[in-house]
Amino acid sequence: MRIVRPVEGTRLAAVLEVPRGPLRVDPEHQPPIRLSLIVPTYDESRNLEKLLRQLTAVLEPSLAGEYEILVVDDDSPDGTWAIAMRLAERWPAVRVMRRRAEKGLSTAVIRGWQAARGEFLAVIDADLQHPPEVMARLWEAAQAGADLAVASRHVDGGGVSGWSALRRALSRGAQVLGLAVLPSVVGRVSDPMSGYFMVRRAAIAGVEMSPLGYKILLEVLGRGRIGAVAEVGYVFRERLAGESKVTARLYLDYLRHLVRLRLATLPSRFPRFAAVGLSGVAVDMALLFLLSDPRALGWGLTQGKLLAAQAAIVNNFTWNDGWTFGDMARRLGGGRARLKRFAKFNLICAMGLALSVLLLAIQVDVLGINRYVANAVAIGLVTAWNFWMNKAFSWAAPAPRAAPRPAPLVRRRAAVISGDVPGRASTALPGP
Repeated sequence: MRIVRPVEGTRLAAVLEVPRGPLRVDPEHQPPIRLSLIVPTYDESRNLEKLLRQLTAVLEPSLAGEYEILVVDDDSPDGTWAIAMRLAERWPAVRVMRRRAEKGLSTAVIRGWQAARGEFLAVIDADLQHPPEVMARLWEAAQAGADLAVASRHVDGGGVSGWSALRRALSRGAQVLGLAVLPSVVGRVSDPMSGYFMVRRAAIAGVEMSPLGYKILLEVLGRGRIGAVAEVGYVFRERLAGESKVTARLYLDYLRHLVRLRLATLPSRFPRFAAVGLSGVAVDMALLFLLSDPRALGWGLTQGKLLAAQAAIVNNFTWNDGWTFGDMARRLGGGRARLKRFAKFNLICAMGLALSVLLLAIQVDVLGINRYVANAVAIGLVTAWNFWMNKAFSWAAPAPRAAPRPAPLVRRRAAVISGDVPGRASTALPGP
């Protein structure tokens, strides 16, 4: 393997010290330039020069003197960091950080942001699979008011080139898994697996991040104060040189990352959800006694359980829609939208109810357990089903609309497509 030595006399301003401490962007920093673009690298010596040439050609016309490109290299054996230092002599906007103590794409991006000077912070892969020309459209979207502008493969103008059916299935499966585990975060964009995006510094400043794997966008969406979001389509290209960094372990890290963010969101809504669930238990138990107990109406156990559970479902939906998930309900709207939410809620709970009835019958009729103890056990076992599935479907965030594709020879401004209010959002980690 060829090791490239840096040219003596490399610009000192182009060599960056690796930040230490928590992975947190300084909230006190006053950005002197408009845009800082991070290029995390590892063994990308064959791609770097072409990438930097294309990026500078895209950014110079509108941002000359107002942008920087930070190459953050994890001490590549092929000398990518040394090549970057050579190229910094040719392009003054290029700065280089060589990391030796840390590894990993996500932490490389955040360390780059910590050393960055821009009002907006962006990231692009070094392997040329992200088309550099799309950076201009991301910048337009940010200037139109977006806190976060994401290059997406799943909106108009987006796609993948030459992916196998298995690779497509894995990508979509990971997205579906994300929607099931963390719908309030993953559901905000059409391509949560994207590694090509731009974020307003103020939206993540002061927020300590703890990423796993390489899906840094999840961390930004989950922990940042992200209000308005915009998406622009792009076609994911095949790698021309170098080796892919995607391994089975990265998919495991993705799942662990989802679970970590999921757990971090629980405190904001879970007490309300638990209180509503307890009220539903009270309704269910009271009606089960009234309808099925021999000392009351004495109806059949199954019939009584079905009616009691349906009353509890109505109770729970009313409280959850107005209180637990009230903010999401307001975004989704009332009237027909509310009826649709109730229909989804009812369907999901009905599937849980079928399981609950089966569990109740087995415990009472086969195992001889007291009907009220058995009912409490059945309710507990289906609570997880109702919670996760309703979060993924009943109160899922509205699907974002893509920014319009630019007409030939004329660029349109990408529209801001989602967000609670124009400007900054007030809270991080939206609750479940």
